[in-house]
Amino acid sequence: MKEVKIYTKNYCPYCKKAVALLKSKSLNLEEIDVTYDEDTFKEVSLKTGWDTVPQIFIDGQFVGGCDDIHQLDEKGELNKLLGI
Repeated sequence: MKEVKIYTKNYCPYCKKAVALLKSKSLNLEEIDVTYDEDTFKEVSLKTGWDTVPQIFIDGQFVGGCDDIHQLDEKGELNKLLGI
C-alpha cells in the first residue's frame, strides 16, 4: 500500500472532505495538522508552490488538493495511484 500524507488545517472544510474520501479507501493515512505550525506549512508550500490546504502526497508525489483527488476518484484514477 502507498504512503499517503495530507497537510491540513483544523478549520478547513476542504481538508475534512479530502480526509473523509481518503479514509473511505481504508488507507494508512498520515494527517499533518499545520494549523499552528507555520514552519511546516511554509516548508511544504515551498515544495508545492501552493499556499492553501489540503496538500496531498502519495508516495512523496504531490497530487493536489481536495478537488483534485475527487476528480481523480470520479475518473477511477485515484485507486490506481493508491495501489488499491
